[in-house]
Amino acid sequence: MSNVLILGANGSIARHAIDLFLNETDAQLTLYLRNSHRLRNINSNRVRIIEGDVLDIEKLKEAMIGQDVVYANLAGDLERMAKNIVEAMNAIGVKRLIFISSMGIYDEVPGEKYGSILDPYRKSAAIIEASDLDYTILRPAWLTDKDEIDYETTQKGEPFKGSVVSRESVAHLVVKLATSPELEVRRSLGVNKPVR
Repeated sequence: MSNVLILGANGSIARHAIDLFLNETDAQLTLYLRNSHRLRNINSNRVRIIEGDVLDIEKLKEAMIGQDVVYANLAGDLERMAKNIVEAMNAIGVKRLIFISSMGIYDEVPGEKYGSILDPYRKSAAIIEASDLDYTILRPAWLTDKDEIDYETTQKGEPFKGSVVSRESVAHLVVKLATSPELEVRRSLGVNKPVR
């Protein structure tokens, strides 16, 4: 059994991941978010909810205690959030991090240059890559709400292969990584639906 801390637990990918964790694993979940009233009813004795901000380093450290995996699904001041996550994980001794970023942060999408709009994603990824954590950064393509699990991954340095992927697919990969701690450690993965 693993203990998984989900930061930004009301995010659109996180909501799919929570369902998968509860239906397909025996993981204990700690849902960390600023406004817990936004969560739909989750009726499980395997779920604990903490209302807090990732920018609150002391509360974040407290939430890390006893966790095996941290899955971050965040928006906002990503650079500061990444710094806090790395600091809190180091302080508490948690090693495994799964961090959702964006495609295009390494200019890996053929024919596309996203410019400064992706700087928060680039800077937060650089902070995580400079840490000694067992991280996996996920760089999803444009997200869809399709009810499907259909994806492939590319490594950092490889060109992106597709332009879309379902939130459910990314959530499936998150759960796979969280339940297989040795998988894709210290990697940054592009995630897209295969083009057929």
